[in-house]
Formats: sequence, C-alpha cells, structure tokens
Amino acid sequence: MQIQVNANHGINGGELLTQYVEDLLVSTLDHHKDQVTRVEVHLSDENGPKGGDDDLRCTVEARISGLQPIAVTHHAADIHQAIDGAAEKIQRTVNKTIEKRRSY
Repeated sequence: MQIQVNANHGINGGELLTQYVEDLLVSTLDHHKDQVTRVEVHLSDENGPKGGDDDLRCTVEARISGLQPIAVTHHAADIHQAIDGAAEKIQRTVNKTIEKRRSY
C-alpha cells in the first residue's frame, strides 16, 4: 500500500506530520492492506492566516484494487483532529465497500 501525503503552505509539521499520517493510516487500514493499493492524503488550511473554526481539512482518498477510488473529508480546528477524523471515516468506508464487494 502506497501512501502519499500532500500539504498546502498553510500546514506546518513537515516530516513529523507526514510520518504521523503514514503511521496512522497503515495501522488503520492494516486489515485491508492487500486490497488497498494507494492512499492519498491532502491537508489544507482553508482560511489561511485568517483562522476560523474548523478551517483545517484532511481529505483521504483510498484506491481499492478493481474499484473506483473512494474519498472522505474531515474538518477540525486542529490538524491532528482533522487527520484522526478522516482516518476513522476512511476506515469505515473501506470496511463497508469491501464487505459489499464480498456479498456479491
């Protein structure tokens, strides 16, 4: 499973943040690591220096072999909360998608 992390210029954290995202997604999607081929993560600050409530966004797109990509987004006031929320959502969505596939 390949994991690619992209962050816009408003997101601070560098390599430590990238490693956090990668470790979290590897453990979150470990159960389906043979079926999930690629995961792309996009981190952004929607309001830039203006700030605001829940202006940090984490979008996670997972590619499951043989299926269309699936994506989820989570907004939060803290980038780690946004990442954690998106990881939970992608885990549920991947689980549901793979279970539906097995039932056919």
